[in-house]
Amino acid sequence: MKFKPLAHSLALCGLLATPPAYVYADASQKDAAPATKQANDALYQQLPFDNKTDFTDAHKGFIAALPEAVIKGEGGNVVWDPKKYAFIKEGEKSPDTVNPSLWRQSQLINISGLFEVTDGIYQIRNLDLSNMTIIEGKEGITVVDPLVSAETAKVGMDLYYKHRGQKPVVAVIYTHSHVDHYGGVRGVVREDDVKSGKTKIYAPAGFMESAVAENIMAGNVMSRRASYMYGNLLQPDARGQVGAGLGTTTSAGTVTLIAPTDYITRTGEKRTIDGLTYEFMMAPGSEAPAEMLWYIEEKKTIEAAEDVTHTLHNTYSLRGAKIREPLPWSKYINDAINRWGGKAEVLMAQHHWPTWGNDNINTLMKSQRDLYRYINDQTLRMANEGYTRDEIAAMFKLPPSLAKTWASRGYYGSVSHDVKATYVLYLGWFDGNPATLDELPPEEGAKKFVEYMGGADSILQKAKADYDKGNFRWVAQVVSKVVFADPDNKAARELEADALEQLGYQAESGPWRNFYLTGAQELRTGVKQLPTPNTASPDTVRSMTPEMFFDYLALHINGEKAADLKSVLNVDFGGEDGMYKLELENGVLNHTAGVRDEKADATINMSRDTMNKILLREETLKQAQDKGEVQITGNAQKVDELLSSLDKFDFWFNMVTP
Repeated sequence: MKFKPLAHSLALCGLLATPPAYVYADASQKDAAPATKQANDALYQQLPFDNKTDFTDAHKGFIAALPEAVIKGEGGNVVWDPKKYAFIKEGEKSPDTVNPSLWRQSQLINISGLFEVTDGIYQIRNLDLSNMTIIEGKEGITVVDPLVSAETAKVGMDLYYKHRGQKPVVAVIYTHSHVDHYGGVRGVVREDDVKSGKTKIYAPAGFMESAVAENIMAGNVMSRRASYMYGNLLQPDARGQVGAGLGTTTSAGTVTLIAPTDYITRTGEKRTIDGLTYEFMMAPGSEAPAEMLWYIEEKKTIEAAEDVTHTLHNTYSLRGAKIREPLPWSKYINDAINRWGGKAEVLMAQHHWPTWGNDNINTLMKSQRDLYRYINDQTLRMANEGYTRDEIAAMFKLPPSLAKTWASRGYYGSVSHDVKATYVLYLGWFDGNPATLDELPPEEGAKKFVEYMGGADSILQKAKADYDKGNFRWVAQVVSKVVFADPDNKAARELEADALEQLGYQAESGPWRNFYLTGAQELRTGVKQLPTPNTASPDTVRSMTPEMFFDYLALHINGEKAADLKSVLNVDFGGEDGMYKLELENGVLNHTAGVRDEKADATINMSRDTMNKILLREETLKQAQDKGEVQITGNAQKVDELLSSLDKFDFWFNMVTP
């Protein structure tokens, strides 16, 4: 099966830049400072490192190792290198430059291969950020969450077939709407088989809208921030990327999407899929806008999707996403306990390793339930006592029963940013102090800070003394003001980079480490255009409804350029794809479905397939017109005016400098 390789950033209508790919940036990395060594070493006395249960469970059911060959796309691009984390050795003490708790989690995640979960259920682990689960049934197999990329998913299927024999894929299940749980679907099943009914695809209600909207509407900025979050720009080593806490990292292949054929819409809904009885539980707005859990009666197995894993998860993702609500999340887990906790013998999720034994399952689910509930309730308690977002995050402590539970540690989420997210969820960004209501923007404010503090040299002298004392958080905070006041101040950039690096070495959260170290790299070497995953893929574009596309087009309107423009356009896709009226006025593009304005300035006739070709830059608007695939009647200049008012989004914008 062949997959069409893509640059990591989709060039929609030329609206998104497509950067080239280079090798990893060469950063001047430093050793761990004495304060970092001391902070990391202290964790060995604070956490139960002698408890090896997770390692026993992570190895349980091992069948075969992953193939050692590097997975490449058709263009020779590296999609996945299964050996690039070989430096993480199980049983070895953490390097000074890695938080020991994160190192332990990375050792566990790095336990890779094909595993038997229970009779007839198998998982492929560490062939991507997520797991792929394969359930054997009466007529064939059901594949759950086919990874990020079609290339990695195909290799995973080949590994399964090699050891379990060739079986038809009769069903695919998407547990939720994040790309690492559907992107590799074309490496698992052919679309023709889905259209013919040979293979069914199940998903929770709202899946398509959530999957497409998240990866398109704010896709450019999310993808840029994700390049920090997942460490895509860092060298994998003890001073660089050691994993993301949820998995090692994302693959960089072809993201695909085939629309579901069957939607699960209510809790308690039962389906017989390939001879097995599934009872579903809806969990919208937990870890994803559209998500579901289920129980397989014949296997006594709970599939927890991404709501019960071996980490404190994000209630806010640092790549940028809508805030997730910890209270409903905890209630969904409580519901799962009440529904299935009395009979389950296996609990698996689409990240990490399974849990076996009824007592162990209930212990894990209860601790995860209480973790999210505690964050919700205690954040609100302190907010109601008058504490602000940052004050609460600084004061917040989990009870020892949760803090010393490995699955409650902040490898992916963190107590700090989940607490801040919960505050913002209920109270917004404003802390109630009018001094913060309309602060100066970063660059302008930084110049005044530097002036008031006696100038850059004075600040750097004091900051260097604080660095030597191990006060890295403050050094990063204050020296960032110097960098924003004068981005060319090399000494300031170097000192901030040094402080961020030490914070990265101490971070327990994989995303925190990756953000800190990538920020340090950018300060030292500038913005480097390196390979990162593409989530806004051709399949995602084709899955956009016309309404979603016009909303996406509207957010590219430069309001200042378009302020004096006024036009009405009809867009006719023909047949069931319908007619739309576009109105450009007041710097805003509105659309109305099912309406044709007889007084419109111009009418554009084209098929949806033609629009997709133009969006995917397979042909230009002019080429489509020359072929007769697009007809514009009326005042074509009004169409040109609309197109000329659109901004293009540059992917490689600065993150740590103005």
